[in-house]
Amino acid sequence: MMTTSRESHPAKKRPTWFGWAVGLPFRIVAVVVVSILTSIAVEWVGIYGGWWAQPGAGHAQGVLTHELGWIDTQFTRSLIFSHPVEMARTVITTVYDAVFVWTGIAPWLGAHTSSGGVSQTIATYGQAGIDVSLVVLVRVFILTLTVPLFVMAAAVGIVDGLVRRDLRKFGAGRESAFIYHHAKRLTGPVFILGWLIYLSVPFSVNPNTFLVPCAALFGLLISVTTGSFKKYL
Repeated sequence: MMTTSRESHPAKKRPTWFGWAVGLPFRIVAVVVVSILTSIAVEWVGIYGGWWAQPGAGHAQGVLTHELGWIDTQFTRSLIFSHPVEMARTVITTVYDAVFVWTGIAPWLGAHTSSGGVSQTIATYGQAGIDVSLVVLVRVFILTLTVPLFVMAAAVGIVDGLVRRDLRKFGAGRESAFIYHHAKRLTGPVFILGWLIYLSVPFSVNPNTFLVPCAALFGLLISVTTGSFKKYL
């Protein structure tokens, strides 16, 4: 009976680093898509419920203006792009033209902004959806610019964790598989959840106010995971 039970429930294979790396782009795309849909839903509910101070699509347009302002003031230099401000505007303009202008969506919405009736309502909600999608795109670009910050936080966490692991190894410290496994499981979800919250928040927020603590928490989890790894392989 024991043999039959074990054969019917084979052990699950642990994902390899290669499999994780291959699946990472798909996870990022999924996070961006979910963020866009969530942001549009929140914006539309806000317009319908009268949550925003600006009428119609004015709230989404204001948030987009503020997000572009963060790039102009906070990200004038980057290790990834030589001219991040110009690159951001080029990317956003290209996406806007390709997705909304060349398809005829933006011209139709502009023509029915003040037409009244159902067409005006559709134009208002459609324009708000476009602006919110561009807000998410701007934030994705900002996240791309902050990749070195997360890499640095991960490197510091690894070094700190290895030092504490060696101290525990040569000092006869106690093992704690509980801490290791839970810290390892939290690293990915915390990283993805931070992205979702930042990309979906319905108001403009200073990227440094949000992303610096997020990177610090990410580095802390890396440090705890590395430091609690078993002493002997």
